[in-house]
Amino acid sequence: MHGPTQDGNAVTSERSFLSRTNVLLVVGALIAPWLLCQIWILTSAGDEPFEEMPQCDANSMNCAHLGGGADFRMEELSLTIEAPIDEVQANLNAFIESNNGDVLVEEGDENASYIHFVVRTSFWRFPDDVAVSLTVVDMDTTQIELHSQSRLGQGDLGVNPERLETLHASLVA
Repeated sequence: MHGPTQDGNAVTSERSFLSRTNVLLVVGALIAPWLLCQIWILTSAGDEPFEEMPQCDANSMNCAHLGGGADFRMEELSLTIEAPIDEVQANLNAFIESNNGDVLVEEGDENASYIHFVVRTSFWRFPDDVAVSLTVVDMDTTQIELHSQSRLGQGDLGVNPERLETLHASLVA
């Protein structure tokens, strides 16, 4: 026969199991929206490489552009950098690496380069496309054109202009 100690252990074990089950249910309920959002992002926002520099639509609130005669949502930043293209390219590569960017297109030669990469927002992992064009003006001067846009949504809460300002500062450094 079972004594009171064994019954007590059985009840404690059952409570412990129910407690763990409840915790797992709560954690699952909290994680489910994030997982569903990730599935939606993966299926609706696949990578599509930009083969040339894109422009922002006139009414867009999820895009920013600097240079190429088409500044959009950007304060006045210099389009020329007093540095050789190799140095500016190295700064760009460091920016891409530090932001965990995924390069989709990279082409160029000693006089010009174009790169399209994707960065993702930290928590929700929304993909944003960034395109950079570098052109030699002379041995010690490089002209830039920068573009950043969100793939999803109607607005970006200022993320794209802020990203281009940070990128610009990185290229000048």
